[in-house]
Amino acid sequence: MNPPTWFSSFRDLTLYCSVFLKDDVLIETDDPDPYYRWMRPRGGMDFVEDFVRPGAEDGVRLDVGRNYPRTVVTDRIAPENVHSLIHLIRFCRGAA
Repeated sequence: MNPPTWFSSFRDLTLYCSVFLKDDVLIETDDPDPYYRWMRPRGGMDFVEDFVRPGAEDGVRLDVGRNYPRTVVTDRIAPENVHSLIHLIRFCRGAA
């Protein structure tokens, strides 16, 4: 399940993780086509490396529930929580 997302906040978060943290940003899904078709024309793929099957890669995740270790649980990606998400992602990276 995907948290409700403000697109500009998604871009801000993926830009920060890709450029400043030097992380590979991956989207976990069994069906990448709808995501790709919606995101690509809007520039949403600029900082996303690839789509992968859920659980296929190790790393820090954003999710609506704690389904894997090192998961940042959030109910949304929005202007009011991007900075706290970045802080939590940085914290989880250090816990590896």
